[in-house]
Amino acid sequence: MVNFNGNLLSKNTFYLNHENRGLRYGDALFESIRVVNGKIFFWEDHYLRLMASMRILRMEIPMNFTMEFLEEQIMAAVKANALLEKPARVRFTVFRNNGGLYLPQTNDVSYIIETSVLDSPFYTLNNETYEVELFKDFYVNPDMLSTLKTNNKAINVVGSIYAAENGYQNCLLLNNEKKVVEALNGNLFLVKDQLIKTPSLKDGCLNGIVRKKLIGILGALDNYNFEEAFISPFELQKADELFITNAIRGIQPITKYRKKEYGNKVASDLLGKLNAAARLN
Repeated sequence: MVNFNGNLLSKNTFYLNHENRGLRYGDALFESIRVVNGKIFFWEDHYLRLMASMRILRMEIPMNFTMEFLEEQIMAAVKANALLEKPARVRFTVFRNNGGLYLPQTNDVSYIIETSVLDSPFYTLNNETYEVELFKDFYVNPDMLSTLKTNNKAINVVGSIYAAENGYQNCLLLNNEKKVVEALNGNLFLVKDQLIKTPSLKDGCLNGIVRKKLIGILGALDNYNFEEAFISPFELQKADELFITNAIRGIQPITKYRKKEYGNKVASDLLGKLNAAARLN
């Protein structure tokens, strides 16, 4: 079942057509959300990011789009798919309504809420081989739009195909200044000695939810130094650890980049703190 504008519909229902602006122009935003036993992880952060992104894209925010209303709509979809007592992945998509060419006829929006089951109720560390490479066919243009979670993900799609064709588990994206920005599906963190770095939003990376949470966690710890600063490709092979963050996986350690292999001691430590933050959220 999917929740389309408050109506619970079978997944094979034809409720969109060829005029959909998300299909035509990528005129849409989405949030990937983890829900465990009826609890939405970091819901306030997801909500505030969605509202800010809608404003940036000049979408009309409906009066009923309160935190409470959208939470009710998410939970209705979770319940309809018998996932109230299971870990679930939720995709909440908002798109501008049909009409117009590049210039919309309206700024009013519709939404779709989809769900699927997850393997674990909490973030877990994946210790399997996770090799990455730079994706250099196309570059991220660092601006405010690149920080949003929009449906314009052509570089991520092509990069994912490149990774699969070449036996990598992921790729790292560069911006047009050749700085390392992020992974195909999340933010990047680098560990060298006691220093932990992640690219700045000014470099063009996604304004990730778990990125934000980890920055807050690191700011309260005395045993690590943290900074938002650009990462050069050269630094990758000098690092002790690299890991990727997103709202569904939590923290994914990178085990290999070219000839360099990495540990996951810091990633493991931070994962426990992230799970604690999720429970307290």
